[in-house]
Amino acid sequence: MVTGMGVVAPTGLGARRHWERTVRGESAIGRITAFDARPYSGKLAGEVTGFEPSAHLPARLLPQTDHMTRLALAAAAWAIEDASLIPAELPEFGMGVVTASSAGGFEFGHRELDKLWRLGPEHVSAYQSFAWFYAVNSGQISIRHGLRGPSGVLVTEQAGGLDAVAQARRRVRDGTAAMVCGSVDGSPCPWGWVAQLAGGRISTADDPARAYLPFDVDAAGHVPGDGGALFVLEDEEGARERGVTSWHGEIAGYAATFDPPPGSARPSSLSRAIELALSDAGTEPSAIDVVFADGAGVAELDRVEADALRTVFGPYGVPVTVPKTMTGRLSAGGAALDLATALLALRHGEIPPTVNVSRPVPEYELDLVTQPRRGPLSAVLVVARGHGGFNAAMVVTRRRGFDRTD
Repeated sequence: MVTGMGVVAPTGLGARRHWERTVRGESAIGRITAFDARPYSGKLAGEVTGFEPSAHLPARLLPQTDHMTRLALAAAAWAIEDASLIPAELPEFGMGVVTASSAGGFEFGHRELDKLWRLGPEHVSAYQSFAWFYAVNSGQISIRHGLRGPSGVLVTEQAGGLDAVAQARRRVRDGTAAMVCGSVDGSPCPWGWVAQLAGGRISTADDPARAYLPFDVDAAGHVPGDGGALFVLEDEEGARERGVTSWHGEIAGYAATFDPPPGSARPSSLSRAIELALSDAGTEPSAIDVVFADGAGVAELDRVEADALRTVFGPYGVPVTVPKTMTGRLSAGGAALDLATALLALRHGEIPPTVNVSRPVPEYELDLVTQPRRGPLSAVLVVARGHGGFNAAMVVTRRRGFDRTD
């Protein structure tokens, strides 16, 4: 069960603020402010704003951390507080942390490589710097809250946010009392920006309203961003024993697949991931009320996802939304934020919109939600695809009588 949630997103700090802006369709994509982006072909991003590290973290941590780690520390603290959980009251090894990262390591790596370069070129190791970041991101959370249980970091790009939650789910099923999981990620530095631009999937549009248009006839890339969400997962019985009477929802099903290599002439395995997730949840496609799609914003990738959704649900068989059109794609943090938004949609009974998409490709045959849509929701599917072939699908549900009402 998801008993706690912490959100740091371009659309707002905290779950409440994020939801208010998202359900109203307020985009947070704009000109990059983290650095001078004028020399670059892509100049737009979804950035977390209004975050003052000194207001959320002890002063001693500020010199030891970078932007992404500070956001992750704040999100973790909010999730633990939201769960009304005191880690020290659990068994010594009863709580751990699993996160995911990919682009967030660029800023950290850039800084650390600069330090090493001053010692001499023979000390420079990009691999070492990124390894440090991944360990630091998860380790800082563990150290700050005294979490001595299982820990780890997954690197599956955009799919990472779901993969980390799934790994935490396994740990809870194996007997760990509680897990912090999810992802806060992004690329707010010139080095990370160059690396993403080199992939050829970043939109070069200057108009924020035309830059990221998944499933649209004018789709021409996506807009990156930073942020994400972290969660507290617990076993239902254990949560009830400590007095929990409401939670955000249940991770009911999950599956991951890996696509064949390019040029192999073999189809994507995305539909298989969705079918396996539904099977794991013990539910049929007809029970899913809405799909939070990956929404790559690249014509070929959008077509593959649309084909997978049509294969599983049929033409126009389920409402589909891409609320990340308001934040940009946040690397590993994107799927985690989608999961948080899906849980909030279940609570409020409202599907947030896919903004700016005005001409959906007819051949995709998708019921794309472009305006907020109210109605009872009981089961949601979240889909994520990571660069390189990673596919992840997760089913989340609500439990009657134990829903969050705050």
